Amino acid sequence: MGLEGDPNLESTEESIVKWIWEEISSSWLNITLTVAIIYLIYQILFSSREPAPVEPEKPMPPLKKQDMTLSELKVYDGESEQCGGRICVAVNGKIFDVTRGRRFYGPGGPYSGFAGKDASRGLATFSVDVVPEDYDDLSDLKPSELEQVKEWELQFSEKYEYVGRVLKPGETRGSYSDDESDVSEMDHEKKE
Repeated sequence: MGLEGDPNLESTEESIVKWIWEEISSSWLNITLTVAIIYLIYQILFSSREPAPVEPEKPMPPLKKQDMTLSELKVYDGESEQCGGRICVAVNGKIFDVTRGRRFYGPGGPYSGFAGKDASRGLATFSVDVVPEDYDDLSDLKPSELEQVKEWELQFSEKYEYVGRVLKPGETRGSYSDDESDVSEMDHEKKE
């Protein structure tokens, strides 16, 4: 026995449709939500707009390995024309190219105070404002703060490219060859 011609089924379908319509049209909130849902479904199913492909920034060639004084490091703040858009930060006497982290260390970033400077003291004391202009040997830091600086150095070395060392006043530069990834600590100890 088929249900196609059953009058009870037709009246049940009509009553369900009538009930849904009455519920939807009973308040402005229901009408607004229904329109919003229909619009979103339409956008999902029939949207012909494809998002514009975002081209990733082309990575800059590696910065030439070199030791720098603090005044030379200042150039690499991401703002000066001389830096070519590069940003370098020194941690525990080692300089890292943090250009990939431009949104953090670049102009307007939360750590922009570290750009082109030795950030060791600021990282040890958890303060972006404490960045000395002169060479800082960190000798007055507590052991826990020195440990913190070493941890930051490790994190920077894992994430960013090593550039060279911060030169103490009167210290001579290390020499880097093109195929050397960095000068060993032994080479620097011999020169001192």
